[in-house]
Amino acid sequence: MLYEMRIYTVQPGKVGELQALFEKEGLPVINDYSKLVGWWSTEVGPLNQVVHIWAFDNAGHREQVRAAQNADPRLAAYRGKVLALLVNQTNMLLTPSNFSPLK
Repeated sequence: MLYEMRIYTVQPGKVGELQALFEKEGLPVINDYSKLVGWWSTEVGPLNQVVHIWAFDNAGHREQVRAAQNADPRLAAYRGKVLALLVNQTNMLLTPSNFSPLK
């Protein structure tokens, strides 16, 4: 398995708006392609952030999924709305250790 962790820093006071937009417009479409492992928002430490993790079979699977998502006009419309709320984005690809509960 391969996991992608994304951390979005959102404009102050806009985390709720981003989460509502994701739940209504993003998740229904993205679920056609990707498996959401979890979604969180920060309350301590760096504020105004959302963290989400997605699962992929391997790097090739992730590339296929990303290509399909990028070709989907529903996601293009959604992403345009989301980008207006973001200040910064960090993506990490994570490989679980052999003893990780998430394999």
